[in-house]
Amino acid sequence: MRRRSIWIAFLSLISLACQLTSLTTELFETPSGAVLFQDDFSNASSGWENQSDEQFGTVDYFDGYYRIEVQGDHNMIWAGPGLNLTDVRLEADMIKVIGSSDDLFGLVCRAKDKENYYFFVISSDGYYGIGKTIDGVQSLINAEGMKPSEIISQGKSINHLRVDCIADQQELYINGQLVAQVSDSDLPRGDIGLLAGNLAAQENVVLFDNLSTIKP
Repeated sequence: MRRRSIWIAFLSLISLACQLTSLTTELFETPSGAVLFQDDFSNASSGWENQSDEQFGTVDYFDGYYRIEVQGDHNMIWAGPGLNLTDVRLEADMIKVIGSSDDLFGLVCRAKDKENYYFFVISSDGYYGIGKTIDGVQSLINAEGMKPSEIISQGKSINHLRVDCIADQQELYINGQLVAQVSDSDLPRGDIGLLAGNLAAQENVVLFDNLSTIKP
C-alpha cells in the first residue's frame, strides 16, 4: 500500500510539472509586436563587426550609421548581430552615398552562416528583388531578374525597407508599400543582417540606420 501511495504521488508530481511547463511557455512566449532587437548605431560598441579587406571591402560604424563598403566585381557583403530567430519583421533605413547604380543593398534574414541566407535588395537605379544564397550560390526566388519600381527613391536618397519572414513566406516592403511576396522553406531560422553588393568592378558605399526587429 505504501508503494502504491509513493507511485501515485510520483505521478501527481509529473502531472504538476507538465502543467507548470505548459504555463511557463504560455506566460513567457514572445508576444506579437515585441521588439526582439534594435540598433541606431550610435554606440560603436553595440556588437557589430568592424572588419576591412582590400579585395572585398569594409564593414564598420561611421558617424552614427553602420557602413558597408563593397569593392570588386559581383561581390556581396553582409553583417549581422549574431541572432538566431525564426519569424521576424525587420526594418531599416538605408542610403547609397558613393558609387554607381550597378549596386545592390538591403536586408538579410534567416542567415545560417555567411553562405546561406535570404536577401531582400534594391538598387539605386530603382530595381528590387528577393533571393537566397545557398552554399554560396545566389539566386532570385520565383524571378528571372530584378524588377523596376517607382516606389524606390533613386540615386543618393534614403529608402526604408521592411522584410517579413514568417513560416515559409517572405515579403518585401519599400517605403511603406508591399512590392513582392515569395514562398521558400530552405532556411527555417538564423541571423538578421544588412547587405550591400556590386554588379560591376567598382566601389559602392551604403549607410544603414534605425534597424528594428519585431515579432510578427
